[in-house]
Amino acid sequence: MFRWIREKLGVGGAAGICLVAVVILVYAIFRREDVAAVDAAKRVYICAETMRTFEYVAKEGDKAPMMSPHSQKRTGWPAEKCFWTRDGGAKRIPTYVLLNDYIGKEGPTICPDCGRKVVFHNSMPPPSKWRELAEREAAEGGKPAE
Repeated sequence: MFRWIREKLGVGGAAGICLVAVVILVYAIFRREDVAAVDAAKRVYICAETMRTFEYVAKEGDKAPMMSPHSQKRTGWPAEKCFWTRDGGAKRIPTYVLLNDYIGKEGPTICPDCGRKVVFHNSMPPPSKWRELAEREAAEGGKPAE
């Protein structure tokens, strides 16, 4: 193949192809880091007024509460994810919960779906629960269970 390129395009053409390949590779590497940085800064927030969620890419210096697109006020707090079901199993799509601590409400925060206590950096179900979920989904023909 290299011989064909040299014969058809010459050394200059081959060098040009290599240069283009290097430029594409460098762009892909640096673009990937930018995407990763944005993904790391993106979080789901929950409006304390409407209890509706929204995504927000945090910028340096941002402090909660964020401006909510639902209430048009600074009522957006980081949402905690709850992956538990009422029967003690795991679910793929989380329930987003607003912690009472953020809004100054007394008492523990309880997930409205599963009834469990939700805390900052809420824990995920253990691997055994995820295996049970995968087995149940497989038995149902691969359809994701909630």
